[in-house]
Amino acid sequence: MTRLKALKSALLLSCAVLPGIASAQEALPTIEVVGVSPVPGGEIDINKVPSNVQTMGASDLVPEKSTSLLDGMVQFLPFVSLSDQSGNQFQRNLDYRGFSASPVPGTPQGIAVYQNGNRINEAFGDVVNWDLIPEMAIARMTLMPNNPIFGLNATGGALSIEMKNGFTYHGTEAQLWGGSYGRISGGAQAGYEKDNVSAYVAADSTFDRGWREFSSQSQVRRMYVDVGVRGDQTEFHVSFTGADNKLGSAAATPVELLNQNWASVYTWPQSTHLQLAFLQTNAKWTPTDTLTVQANAYFRAYRAAHVDGNGSDAQTCDDGINLCIGDGATPLNIAGDTPNNLIANSAIGEIDRNWTRSNSYGGSLQATSTAQVFGHDNHLVVGTSVDRGTTNFQTSAELGTVDQNFFVTGTGVFINQPAADDMPDNLRANNTYIGVYATNTFDITSQLSLTGGGRFNYAQIDLQDLTGTNPLLTSANNYQRFNPVIGLTYRITPNVTAYAGYSEANRAPTPLELGCSDPSIPCQIDNFLIADPPLKQVVSHTIEGGFRGEYSGGAAAAEHLPSKAPPKAVENGWRLRWGLSLFRTENTDDIISVASAAVPNFGFFQNAGTTLRQGVEAKVDFSWDRWTAYANYTFIDATYQSFLTLPGVNNPMASIDPVTGASVIFVAPGNHIPGIPANRLKIGGEYAITDAWKLGADVNYFGSQYLIHDDSNLNPKVPAYWVVNMHTSYQITKNVQVFGLVQNLFNQHYYSAGTFFDTGGYNNSTPGGPNLLTFNDPRTFLPGMPLAVYGGIKATF
Repeated sequence: MTRLKALKSALLLSCAVLPGIASAQEALPTIEVVGVSPVPGGEIDINKVPSNVQTMGASDLVPEKSTSLLDGMVQFLPFVSLSDQSGNQFQRNLDYRGFSASPVPGTPQGIAVYQNGNRINEAFGDVVNWDLIPEMAIARMTLMPNNPIFGLNATGGALSIEMKNGFTYHGTEAQLWGGSYGRISGGAQAGYEKDNVSAYVAADSTFDRGWREFSSQSQVRRMYVDVGVRGDQTEFHVSFTGADNKLGSAAATPVELLNQNWASVYTWPQSTHLQLAFLQTNAKWTPTDTLTVQANAYFRAYRAAHVDGNGSDAQTCDDGINLCIGDGATPLNIAGDTPNNLIANSAIGEIDRNWTRSNSYGGSLQATSTAQVFGHDNHLVVGTSVDRGTTNFQTSAELGTVDQNFFVTGTGVFINQPAADDMPDNLRANNTYIGVYATNTFDITSQLSLTGGGRFNYAQIDLQDLTGTNPLLTSANNYQRFNPVIGLTYRITPNVTAYAGYSEANRAPTPLELGCSDPSIPCQIDNFLIADPPLKQVVSHTIEGGFRGEYSGGAAAAEHLPSKAPPKAVENGWRLRWGLSLFRTENTDDIISVASAAVPNFGFFQNAGTTLRQGVEAKVDFSWDRWTAYANYTFIDATYQSFLTLPGVNNPMASIDPVTGASVIFVAPGNHIPGIPANRLKIGGEYAITDAWKLGADVNYFGSQYLIHDDSNLNPKVPAYWVVNMHTSYQITKNVQVFGLVQNLFNQHYYSAGTFFDTGGYNNSTPGGPNLLTFNDPRTFLPGMPLAVYGGIKATF
């Protein structure tokens, strides 16, 4: 930081004494630094990073601009978007370049996420639970593509989250807000520094009744605490993140139900209970002006309990007396016959439950040197990390009945039948991830910088069946790979930089994927675990290039404002920032989820050959006087590059395999990967009507996408949609602000995703009786949230 400050001062001085270098009408851009490694501290000038890196700060994650962490990221990280698999606002997927960081188990995870330098992709399925992160305590976020230094899962990119502490945040703030669908939210934060000691604490709680019928209620409770000390050369912090969240879900609903009632749900209860205790320590030592050594360690205890009402393959046996599963001859339970005591003409379902208990721990050691090499500026980062996780995963399936509202009521009878692939699971998973990395940026000239480096990843994943009935589940798996990165940046003018880079990254199959990868023994997607044939690791190859620039004039140029300056600060001045990037990522041995043709509602994972994600990212934002405005556009062409034959379960356009007679779909190179919209456009702006009153609006457009499991692209797409949001705030006094937000201003009805389901309804408890609650259209969609209005108050001292 000392060197960067000196460089900035030198640049400002040169502007004053050298005509033609820069003027008040065309000033040098603000120097912004970003981290290029998992552990904070390896920061470098953003114009020396050979990729389209994005950042956002604490001022963007405030309730007067967005209602949640995910909504704030979409608004202020230009090229990310959200998708939905759970029907819960707190559990949506963050999507970037056709990859996801998702809280839903079984979703392929293509983004590595770090909090204060520690990996927070959960040990068992690499999922990312956004609701466990106290957004009020976030100081800064950096989204880094094209960089394997961030380890496993960085095939699409990496997100680094830096939290506040008492040295970086001073004062006290409290906020209370609420509105539509029973939303009430409150939180507070305080930071304190005295001499060489600091303390910071933040806590928040949110209740939301949910807008879907019956089962979408949520309660979120989180806290974050940091205590730090520092001396002339050292700094040490201990922090704790805690959360206890209960989240209701409402998954995809048949289109026939949505046409009758937009808030309807299909099978419930659906709920998730998440608990977290996350302890971190971070230490920094700066023995010289050019050398910094950092270390961190952590322990993370994660608990998840999931309840899911579903249909069932249970049915009345051929004898008309007992209950069977899969057919009329296989008993429901291996312990013996189960009499059919169900009410006559009741629909048969089941309640599936699973429990995940993970304890993970590890740490990192990193050194950063900014010493010159052969008289040229140089930035070297070397480091190593170890992450170890132990997980116990259990499941059960309870026989139930389904009423007219699709509520599943348990009967107290539990299903346990290996012959029908429906049985309890009890699995222990141990995973060890080791990484060694280095990256170096060398200034060949004052304009041209070369970055090179790489990371070696080693992953050991051991599974052990604890039931004694699933011997195929016990296995030992290891993966290793070295992933290189190289790139160039060239400052064409003081205000325009060009960059280009190439990188490779990998992700190992998760224990969930390894435990459900045998098509002959599929598993229910909520449970995932039956057998364990080997899966290959996914390897990505990314090429990226582009331009970025910044121009400013008037008061903004003279003051050299930070990139996130408020409208008042740029009064009588202007600033224009822009960027254009092209990217191409090819995945070999990509992993996809496949619906089982053998067992309804079951599935498995498999390698799918080569896939390709390529596209364009363009952005511009402008500030002038009291106006700010932005626009960004993303085009993603996500396609399969290999021939595949997949089960055509419930797909109305499926074909019949002439050899096996099974329903199949044929995927050819060039077919688009479902669930990824090709076009995304975000436009917004804000106007300071007075010094105290601001008003803004945002428009989000998402193009059409193919339904999940329509990999051959033969069905109509999920339609494109657009949504308008608005926000306003008024500063009553220096310390008190009131604010309001409107989401989906025009109450648009849209689908965020879709797939297929079995229209055949539910088995009848009466022998020989017809199926109950049947449908005609096999399409099922996740509906978007209707109009919502929120308001609140915030006090800062």
